[in-house]
Amino acid sequence: MNLRHNIPNVARRFRIYGDYLSAELYGNGHINDTYFVTFDQAGTLVRYILQRINQNIFKDPAALMENVRRVTEHLGKKSATESGPSRRVLALIPTLEDQPYCLDGEGNYWRAYLFVEKAHTYDAVESPRQAFEAARTFGSFQSLLADLPAPRLHDTIRDFHHTPKRFAALEEAIAADTANRAGFAKPEIEFALRHQAMTGALLEENLPERVTHNDTKFNNVMLDDATGEGVCVIDLDTVMPGLALYDFGDMVRTTMSPAKEDERDLSKVTMQLPMFEALARGYLASASGFLTPQERRWLAFSGKLITYEIGVRFLTDFLAGDKYFKVHRENHNLDRCRTQFKLVESIEQQEEQMNRLVETI
Repeated sequence: MNLRHNIPNVARRFRIYGDYLSAELYGNGHINDTYFVTFDQAGTLVRYILQRINQNIFKDPAALMENVRRVTEHLGKKSATESGPSRRVLALIPTLEDQPYCLDGEGNYWRAYLFVEKAHTYDAVESPRQAFEAARTFGSFQSLLADLPAPRLHDTIRDFHHTPKRFAALEEAIAADTANRAGFAKPEIEFALRHQAMTGALLEENLPERVTHNDTKFNNVMLDDATGEGVCVIDLDTVMPGLALYDFGDMVRTTMSPAKEDERDLSKVTMQLPMFEALARGYLASASGFLTPQERRWLAFSGKLITYEIGVRFLTDFLAGDKYFKVHRENHNLDRCRTQFKLVESIEQQEEQMNRLVETI
């Protein structure tokens, strides 16, 4: 396979021993370049993940990797077993100089993880049990990091879930219309404008700041191949201070609908109440120990808000000419936006029932 980067040379910068065998592109993430790398270590095949950090998105990769190092070390100490490290936390591989990242000759920042075996991710939820396990795993992630020692983590993307500022960026993109695309997105623009009033709701509540993942897509948790149990939270680039509800809201966004994030057939996009119940039960099973009553009250609303916010971000990027998210077809970001806004509508239709479910759990 013809790879964009010299993966063997990059891999040799890390404490990865044995003979390099192969590398291939891995996953379908929107941001970073990810490679699946295999080594022969004394006759045993050992697999790793190598990632090039996208510096167009993450302006301070060194600070980002300091966050990742601190978080994985803290989780590792809490999750370690008598036989050694647990696969319940990503194992960050240090460089030969004992650093959490390396720089290649072109100025690219790279990191390496041990591949988590016998577990994988899903792009769309397939059962309430999967929703429960994903939510329980993300809730446990937050709970284990609740006592992360000072100092405060770096903000890897400032105001990442600041919905009013995301809306302001959309207004600027509409006014500029640099890619001459606003005419193709009139219904979506009108939908976004109609919902402006809810953008500041969570910020106005003065909820406590937590250590949060901030990108809790369903495919950012690995489920065990044999048992279906939630195993490991991945994609730690946006782990930073935030609201616990941001994480729960993004779980709602990516778990409640049977459709994929970029589904073109909007009739497939719907908020499934049994999935929401499983999600709420799973999350509260592991996160209830630190959540305040005020945070619990806003759980259902958070799903609507974050779904709307991500739709706004996809729409903004579409209008700007696809500068942030990777796209793989024409109007890809507009398709993603439409899916989010359709899910917002479905949540609105069932929001009362969602709130009652949270109250009964």
